[in-house]
Amino acid sequence: MSRTVPWEGFHNTRDLGGLPTAAGGTTRHGAFFRAADLRFVTDAGWAQAREAGVRTVIDLRNPDEIRPTADAPTALAGSAQFAAATGPATPPGIDRVEVPLDDIDDLEFWRYVNGERLNATPLYYRVFLDRKAERCAAVMIAIARSAPGGVLFHCGGGRDRTGLIALLLLALADATPDAIAADYDLSAEAVKPLYAAMGAEDQGPVIAAVLAERGTTTAAAVRDTLDGLDVERYLLDAGVAHEDLAEIRHRLTNRD
Repeated sequence: MSRTVPWEGFHNTRDLGGLPTAAGGTTRHGAFFRAADLRFVTDAGWAQAREAGVRTVIDLRNPDEIRPTADAPTALAGSAQFAAATGPATPPGIDRVEVPLDDIDDLEFWRYVNGERLNATPLYYRVFLDRKAERCAAVMIAIARSAPGGVLFHCGGGRDRTGLIALLLLALADATPDAIAADYDLSAEAVKPLYAAMGAEDQGPVIAAVLAERGTTTAAAVRDTLDGLDVERYLLDAGVAHEDLAEIRHRLTNRD
């Protein structure tokens, strides 16, 4: 089965199923989908998503990205790219949950991340995991306790916040580090049509230059994030219950 999702108006969207695990199996198709901003999704696209089993959408963006305000705290924090022109909408039959991941009120943290030029790359993942465990836990709990059916989670570009949650889900399912890194790398090309539709410049060359200056790549940075990370212990310590982790693992692997 293809992991690429061709639903009308969806960008940088793919199924987390079909990735190899350390035990020799693969993650299950249809459980979790990662995506970018949904503003271009058509009625036909939503119908395709629902036909594919999606029953919950989890929005990782900040409140002012979802419903723009004059003060724009997200822009002040420097932690995101695009604000929507109108409020979000999902069709009947698909729940929508907002779980902002960034914690943009922590300006000191985001000034550090941006000052070190870590943002928009997986270089910020370990720093974020160390400082914002409760935010990661909140998203994982929302995913575990969502209604039966597929769960689609997204941010703006569908690369970094979405990529971090995908990393945690896939690591919990024992997907191999190389597979998790390769999944992240797919966004470099997949996000380009979204940028074009928004009339925005592709950040890819800038990101590649920042990583090259540090002698690394996106794939290597993702693998470095996973090195030594006991994701189950991390999430338990952050407040995710054993039964929630078991539910996520069951959905993505058909095992407890």
